[in-house]
Amino acid sequence: MGEARRVAVTGLGIVSPFGADLADFFSRMLRGESAIRLYVRDDGIPKRLSVPAVRCENFNAEASLGGPLSNVMDRYSQLGMTAALSAWRDAKLPQTKDAPRNDWGVSWGTALGGTLTFESGYIEMLRNGRERVPPLSVVLGMNNAAASHISIQLGLGASCATYSVACASSAVAIGEALSKIRSGEATLMVVGGSEAPLSYGVVRAWEAMRVLALGDETTAVRACRPFNSDRQGLVLGEGGGAMILEDWECAVERGARIYAEFAGYGSTSDHSHLVRPHVEGQMRAMRMAIEDGGLSADEIDYVNAHGTATREGDPIEIAAIRGVFGTRSGAVAVSATKSMHGHLLGATGVVEAIITVLSLAFQEAPPTAYLENLDRECGGVRHITGEPLHASLRAALCNSFAFGGSNSVLAFRAVH
Repeated sequence: MGEARRVAVTGLGIVSPFGADLADFFSRMLRGESAIRLYVRDDGIPKRLSVPAVRCENFNAEASLGGPLSNVMDRYSQLGMTAALSAWRDAKLPQTKDAPRNDWGVSWGTALGGTLTFESGYIEMLRNGRERVPPLSVVLGMNNAAASHISIQLGLGASCATYSVACASSAVAIGEALSKIRSGEATLMVVGGSEAPLSYGVVRAWEAMRVLALGDETTAVRACRPFNSDRQGLVLGEGGGAMILEDWECAVERGARIYAEFAGYGSTSDHSHLVRPHVEGQMRAMRMAIEDGGLSADEIDYVNAHGTATREGDPIEIAAIRGVFGTRSGAVAVSATKSMHGHLLGATGVVEAIITVLSLAFQEAPPTAYLENLDRECGGVRHITGEPLHASLRAALCNSFAFGGSNSVLAFRAVH
């Protein structure tokens, strides 16, 4: 076996809750601007819904994809397809399918798939008295629908895989694509994830776990406060993000812009509890990503934390970061951007990976919004608060820690 190929990040795409493009999204992250608003729903459901959430209210699937295509997609697939096309354009890849692309593939993540399709079917039958659901319900709702549409529309003939690993889904999808390019099985992979989790049943299920942050019209914007002493829980959000990963030599040969190098990936299991995270499992994943990337802990200057703002999860993650970096922990910059874009479940990993890559590309990292009173249990690292961090960032980690004890960490190296 020859030497492993290097992997370049050459395209980024997102469906922004702010309604504009990627540059606008990142600038708002740097400013610490929250997209969280009060989500109210009272359309004949059993009980009125009112929770802080993140929605892509300005997203118009028909305008982005055209009616014939968008009409055969659940919202999660619409968000995913739009993000993938955006990343494809950003990478300046061919817009036509003139030649076979049998060494280009898709690796996608979603925790829930087409829940809105299934909810619509239940409503039609149970509330409206219909005996049948639409005939396309299965193919709209299946978890691999988004990846399949991306493969079909872009003519990608290599592996087309979907990963459903709760909140780590798209991080796993990105990580698993790394070996495909390193080994030569693929020379390009469209990776990412999408989620549309704001169905009535899903929100109520998260409510029942008592981990959702509360808020009203005035306070919803600051409902998610990771590491804060008065944090009260996470905020659900919808969205989609995508990255183009390429064989380094192929990217250089075609003159592609390279945002960063995708250097390493770590994946572990806590094997201890379905919902209680474990310090040791998280530490092993971070160390694995660093080692896999040929990096040292001393080279990591920024960590985009999983940071969901739950009482139990935040201090465990900070303890894991301190365990990995030891006496250098106070110099390692950390921020949790879910404070602004919310928790997109299976799409969270890619959105945070995009933020991490852009932080390396532009040498500035966003803060944790509304981190005003640090929990003493979350101390010992260099929390970014208030203003963005402007510094020399050599390499960075992006943490995704899921229910079930699945830990996935991505390591990126800056390109100077």
